[in-house]
Amino acid sequence: MIDYRQYAGKKVLLTGHTGFKGAWMVAALHSLGAEIVGYALAPESETCLFNDLNIESLCTSVIGDIRDKSELDKVITDYAPDIVFHFAAQALVLKSYAIPSETFDVNVIGTANVLESIGKLNSKCSVVVVTTDKVYENYEWNYPYRENDRLGGYDPYSASKACAEIVVSSFRNSFFNVNAITEHKKSIASVRAGNVIGGGDYSENRIIPDVILALQNNKSVLLRNPNSVRPWQHVLEPIFSYLKIGLLLSKNPEKYSLALNIGPSTDDILTVEELVQKAIKVWGSGSYTTQDAVQRHEAKLLQLDISLASNLIDWIPVYNSAEAVEKTIQWYMAENKLEFTYKQIKDYLGEIS
Repeated sequence: MIDYRQYAGKKVLLTGHTGFKGAWMVAALHSLGAEIVGYALAPESETCLFNDLNIESLCTSVIGDIRDKSELDKVITDYAPDIVFHFAAQALVLKSYAIPSETFDVNVIGTANVLESIGKLNSKCSVVVVTTDKVYENYEWNYPYRENDRLGGYDPYSASKACAEIVVSSFRNSFFNVNAITEHKKSIASVRAGNVIGGGDYSENRIIPDVILALQNNKSVLLRNPNSVRPWQHVLEPIFSYLKIGLLLSKNPEKYSLALNIGPSTDDILTVEELVQKAIKVWGSGSYTTQDAVQRHEAKLLQLDISLASNLIDWIPVYNSAEAVEKTIQWYMAENKLEFTYKQIKDYLGEIS
């Protein structure tokens, strides 16, 4: 059993703290008593979880670009964190079609920059790199992908994240090798989790933000890919898996310096249409229509095998897909978003403690 209170007083650096998952991570770390420095671009919009939760009051917030090596070096070396969580990324599939070169630059070179800066530290440091379930060469068959399956990616986002995994593997072998850990004192794990839903996501072309915007304006929800199957999971599932892996890496880097899948059980899946139906039920009203127009390619079937995480770090999902949808919609319905966020963190921590 992991005691998450071990984060109290730990120096944690988090890239991407202005994003959706990053903001949830700051809130979770703050609730556990960690000392946090965030490094990320400014939020793209005033409407964001970063502002909803007043994240600037919960951490030392540095607005910067992971492609800016000199500034990134300075922040990491000056702070000398105990643990680094690397979230910063261009994280949208459809947007990656519009800015493919920038997507590769941020997700691949940016990741290399973060790891190179960490490698310059003289102190012990554990690193958790956040990638995605989309790093696999997806043949869209009824087969859950395992960590040793072939990496790939149809769209620029997926391909860039597969490249980021290769970067992580290279640094793990070349600079953070466990056989020389007494010399360099660094350990690194990557975590592959995707289709995360939860309160505070306002991104374009994501299903939950699209649903909420339509419901709030009494409009019909438009579904692009109603039959697509995704491993939906509430944001707190991967957040606490990252936290757990961070602590395990610190204690036993030889054992936990690897890649892990995090997701729901393979028999717990929902189509996009089923997710929307459940969201409308929780909201109490609403309707949806489907769209037949030609869209950019997005995988229609994707499942992960989470047996390695289950066996190695004793990780199992707390919420099923239906519960994840319910808790997500309830967040948007809550009057006090800050209080409700901390309530959901406290409730989740109670479930796993």
